[in-house]
Amino acid sequence: MTILSSLIGFYTHVTVALIPAKSLLLVSFALSLAGGAALAQTDSTALGGIAGIIRDQAKNPIAGATITATKLDDNTTRTATSGADGTYALHDVLPGRYSVMAQIAGYQEFTVSSVMVVAGQTVDMADITLVPAGTGAVTNAAHGGFWKRLAQVYADDWHDRTPDVPAPKFRGYEAPESNPPFPFTVWPYGGSPMIGQSNAIQPPLMTALYNGPHGEAWQASKIELYGWLDPGFNVSSSNRPGFSNAPAAYYVVPNSIQLDQATLYIERPVDTVQTDHIDWGFRVTALYGEDYRFTTSKGVFSNQLLGKNYTEGFDLVMAYFDLYVPQVADGMNIRIGRYVSLPDIEAQLAPNNYTFSHSLTYTYDCYTQEGINVTTKLNDHWMVQTGFSAGCDAAIWTKDARATGTVCVNYAWREYKDDIYACANSINSNKYAYNNLGAYYLTWYHKINSKWHFDTESWYQYERNVPSIFGSVPVENGANGAWCAAGEQTCFAPEWSVLNYVERQFGKKDTLSIRNEYFDDIKGQRTGYKDRYTEHSLSWNHWVGSSLLFRPEVRFERAYNNPAYDNGTKKNQVIVAGDVIFFY
Repeated sequence: MTILSSLIGFYTHVTVALIPAKSLLLVSFALSLAGGAALAQTDSTALGGIAGIIRDQAKNPIAGATITATKLDDNTTRTATSGADGTYALHDVLPGRYSVMAQIAGYQEFTVSSVMVVAGQTVDMADITLVPAGTGAVTNAAHGGFWKRLAQVYADDWHDRTPDVPAPKFRGYEAPESNPPFPFTVWPYGGSPMIGQSNAIQPPLMTALYNGPHGEAWQASKIELYGWLDPGFNVSSSNRPGFSNAPAAYYVVPNSIQLDQATLYIERPVDTVQTDHIDWGFRVTALYGEDYRFTTSKGVFSNQLLGKNYTEGFDLVMAYFDLYVPQVADGMNIRIGRYVSLPDIEAQLAPNNYTFSHSLTYTYDCYTQEGINVTTKLNDHWMVQTGFSAGCDAAIWTKDARATGTVCVNYAWREYKDDIYACANSINSNKYAYNNLGAYYLTWYHKINSKWHFDTESWYQYERNVPSIFGSVPVENGANGAWCAAGEQTCFAPEWSVLNYVERQFGKKDTLSIRNEYFDDIKGQRTGYKDRYTEHSLSWNHWVGSSLLFRPEVRFERAYNNPAYDNGTKKNQVIVAGDVIFFY
């Protein structure tokens, strides 16, 4: 109800007794007109419009064409007729996504398959060109070829001409953050889509496809194609050949420009907001670049790293099937295939991170698993996950595969402004093999206010029976030995870490990230050095539209016991770096 109509109602209530009975009907009528006008004025600002011109191939206007706008979520329609000058207009259109069809006898039917109407704006459809009947319907021909449409998508995005769209639907609590400028909207967990939140996106490539031939078929399929290019650079105090920035990651080659990631996603996201039917989906993710060194699973194109030690390579990071069952609790998802391991603030794929570089905490734990994971949302506070896999970073068909259990519990409160995630990610004997870690995590996400939040993570990991680097038991290719005590051939090799991010948002396009961590590689099995480390970084993220991201940063780290940096010659390392992510 508007302020004006509220005041009108109040005024009527307190004065009606003072109005003579003969005048009551007239006063009531006048007030109804005033209130109705106020409501009509308010409603018009909450509506949009669609307008354009209908022409033939000679650019002459076509009068009498019927234009039908169909709302895609409920199939309601609005119609208009073009005038003598070919113009048409649909006023007071509810916000949402529409298909717009133009038709008249003697001409082919023409359809624009995806038009977004937003409150307070009229969509200018420009010229719709109808061609003589004879070859069937035309879809979106007025928008030009694919490359023209794609270029227009970027031009609109980078110049903030993309209309605001309604907030995505959700169940339960509203997402605590927005993307952009942050890498996610909901505090992250792996092994499942975000239950109760919209998991569909519309990147530039899909926008161009939706507005082109077969756009309606693309939308009906729910299949999405997208990805990014992510080149980066670093200037480091380390300068020896090879990967001498390590243990820092992912930019291990010092003083260089590298292609960190070029990715392609093919996926059909499941709809976890709806509750009336079982849904299915899948994802296949291909990656090429320097970062393959940190996603490789033994037995999956792994000879590039374990045999050839290439600087850049290819990996099929994810390949899984999702089955979503809304009838179980508040929603249950079953994931089968190769998926990113469940815990961690950070993730392998560049846009899913606050910063260009990765913490030591993330670099030296589990990356991906192959198996089955079941995620069940019990209510708005509790979620549980159980899984069975071949272990960390080992394909099912390799000798390093181990039957491995996963159990994770998530609790959210303060309407999702606080979230604790506890995860036993890899439960087995954890005897020495390729990355056969026992790993136990605890993560806390806390939103302070609309501008600030922080994330804190800690884990404890270990492997048993790890060969001593001073003994005679051979180590496995790609799996470090341990700094065991004198006389030991093998030993128990644990490590622990604690990591904190403090995040500050500036407007809709900029964030500042402050990262601090402590990492204790007690037996040197993870980094290759028996050492205690601290790492501190400062990063600024700036978005241009929603398809271009700049992430410059500065980082300082120290190894306290042994010189671990610059090929084992320095205890300290300073890096100035940055990357650019171009989304398509």
